[in-house]
Amino acid sequence: MDAVFFDFDGVLTTDKYGSDTTNRYLGEATGLGFDRIDQALERYNDDLLLGRLGHPDVWSALCCELGLEMDYNLLDAAFRSTPMNEGVLALARRLQGRFRLGIITDNKSDRMDCLRAMHELDALFDPIVVSAAVGANKSGGEIFQHALALCGLRPERSLFIDNSRRNLEVAAGLGMATLFHDDVRNDVLALRQALERILGISLA
Repeated sequence: MDAVFFDFDGVLTTDKYGSDTTNRYLGEATGLGFDRIDQALERYNDDLLLGRLGHPDVWSALCCELGLEMDYNLLDAAFRSTPMNEGVLALARRLQGRFRLGIITDNKSDRMDCLRAMHELDALFDPIVVSAAVGANKSGGEIFQHALALCGLRPERSLFIDNSRRNLEVAAGLGMATLFHDDVRNDVLALRQALERILGISLA
């Protein structure tokens, strides 16, 4: 095994979905509540995740629908509120130098740009493959093939960790080894033990 790819939300963060983090923050900051923000943004979510639209493209319409002129800087603050999964990040640091580490994520470009800079993710993960930048998500093989091509690797030489069994099935269909991380339990010890077994190393 030459590379280990991590999903972002639900694996490297403790929220299952990035949109939950963003919408929770915006709901609290505006007083409108999570459900109202979530419902208003849902219609744009697929386009944002695939890079067909960016948040600047929808912000005015979003504010109009909500009946509130929200400061655009709230969005950056919402991104920064993302709760990182320090236990899994610590595992990744133990893998650094022994395996190439990457991220494959269905995510918005501006959110990932913010968090990459804030947490210096590029110092640990290369490549970081974001659906909005590639124009493809994990429901199909293209995003995985793109990540593998960036590393010059055959699928069977890589491991992908995700909190979605559906995404893992797509990766496995290409020949990648896969590992499920239950974001609800967030059992970092179990993840460490599974990595040790699959990779044949000690992470103690």
